[in-house]
This record gives sequence, structure tokens and C-alpha cells, in this order.
Amino acid sequence: MGRIIRICDGVIETAYAKINLALHVRRRRDDGYHELETLFAFVDAGDVVSAKPAAQDELRTVGEFAGQLTDPFSNIVGSALKALPHGPGWAVTLEKNLPVAAGLGGGSADAAAVFRMVEAQFGLPDDWQARAAKLGADVPACVRSLTCIGRGTGTELTEVERELTGTPVLLVNPRVPLSTGPVFAGWDGMDRGALPRGAVSEIARDGRNDLEASAIALCPPIADVLVALGQTKPVLARMSGSGATCFALYENTSERDTAAAAVKSAHPRWWQLSGALR
Repeated sequence: MGRIIRICDGVIETAYAKINLALHVRRRRDDGYHELETLFAFVDAGDVVSAKPAAQDELRTVGEFAGQLTDPFSNIVGSALKALPHGPGWAVTLEKNLPVAAGLGGGSADAAAVFRMVEAQFGLPDDWQARAAKLGADVPACVRSLTCIGRGTGTELTEVERELTGTPVLLVNPRVPLSTGPVFAGWDGMDRGALPRGAVSEIARDGRNDLEASAIALCPPIADVLVALGQTKPVLARMSGSGATCFALYENTSERDTAAAAVKSAHPRWWQLSGALR
């Protein structure tokens, strides 16, 4: 669960950034989706969603990336509000700190934050997982925002031991939005095998991201980000989701902070976020 803080007559919740420690695409399905296996993990930072009771639903966006949401109420947060009972209405403020179309599940995490807020105030309906899945494949995992394995389209979740909780992580994005659809469309269709077995650290280490080549073809700066992160000697560096954000895991916060400073010095225009795995 996320940490919900009650403020006066409202609530505020972090929409935790999602990363894919590994993402194996197995096949294209007849329904147009892809069968995949992924190791979800979540960073202890992200967007911030707050709400107060109102006569009807309202939504405003603030923050660095608010301008990338051209019609905020038609986005996934508005859909989450429509999907769940929450009284007459909520006045919601979305502080958009994560880049849009970045492989971080930002929209899904925002919607999931609404689910947690509704749960704290009213409880969730028994079919909440199905309602979440209708909003997006990543939303069910984002509701709990804890390391897990996703199969199918990502909605079939299996709990795992969270041995990497607290691991320092650095996220870096070249500030180039990258839509998911074209990246999946560019996948070469080759099944390179299932997720490895073992502990989370072993799955992450021995896994891969099958969308990386397609994403780099569409957005070459991703390769530059991976090179820059690799030069900081992380435990693991990989692209998240369909890109363009990449992550690096480190042994300790000192190594992560040194890496963050080095990347910022060399590439001051890139977006970055330091945190730890939940």
C-alpha cells in the first residue's frame, strides 16, 4: 500500500514511479496486445495526488510536466475517478513530477493513487482489480506499488519476496517522450525466453528488456543514457518499460549520489530522479 496522509478534510498520496527490472515479450496476441512477463518494482518517489471533497469531480494539474497533459480530466486520473465510488465528488490536484510517455507508468501510478485514496476513505469494491485493469495494464500492479511479477498483459500478478527494498536507484530520461505503441510495434517478434527463476535480484540481473532495441531505434538518446549510467559502475542499468527512461541500481546511496552528480554534470539537460526501491 502507499502511504496516505490525511490533511484537514482531504488526502494526499504519492504516485510511485514504476520501473521494469526485467521485461520479456513472448508473443503478439490476436487481440493486438502482447503476452509478456515482467518484474515490476517501484521507487519511493513520483507524482503527488491530493484530493478534497467537492460538489463534483474537478481536476487540475501542476508541476514540471503538467503542460504535457493537454486535457487533464480526460486522462487516466479522470477515468479512475469515474470508475470508483467516492462520494459526490473530489477536487483533485495532480502534481506531475514524472515525465510523460517515459516508461515509468506515470499515468497508471496516478490512477493507482486514486484507488488507494478511495480505499482509505470508502474501501474498494470487490472487483477493483478488474476495474483497474480496464484503465491500463500497469494499473493493478501500481495500486499496491510493491515488487511483483506480472504476466499476460501485465495484469496477472504474483507476489515475490522484496529483497531489493531500500536499494538506491537513479532514474534518467533524455527528455524525449516515447509512446508505447510504436515501441511494441517495432519489437522483432522473437521470443527469447521466460523470466529467469530465483530471487528478485537474480531475475533482475539475468533478465532483459526485449523492447530496448525497438525503443533505441525510435529514440537514439536512450543508448546515450545507458552508456552514461554504465560508466557509473552500477549493480544494474537497464531501460524501463518501453522507454525512454533508464534506471541504475547501486550498492549504497553514496554511490548513487556520486553517479547522479556525474550524469548531471555531463548531461545537464537530462531529467533525473534519485530514490530507493520500495
